Amino acid sequence: MIIPVRCYTCGKPLGQYWEPFKERVSKGEDPEKVLDDLGIDRYCCRRTLISHVDLIEQVIKFKPMR
Repeated sequence: MIIPVRCYTCGKPLGQYWEPFKERVSKGEDPEKVLDDLGIDRYCCRRTLISHVDLIEQVIKFKPMR
């Protein structure tokens, strides 16, 4: 739902890469080249960023009423 702060497999911090990755890919850049430019070399970290689906906006609608 929200981007993981660290890679699930190796523990490398990834949270700071999500916004630049999302912006550049939405502008039409190739995800492979964006990940290379950001310095993300491990396939486990690449998988975490590429396969992430940002669902926080859909889930936040269902917060408990007070």
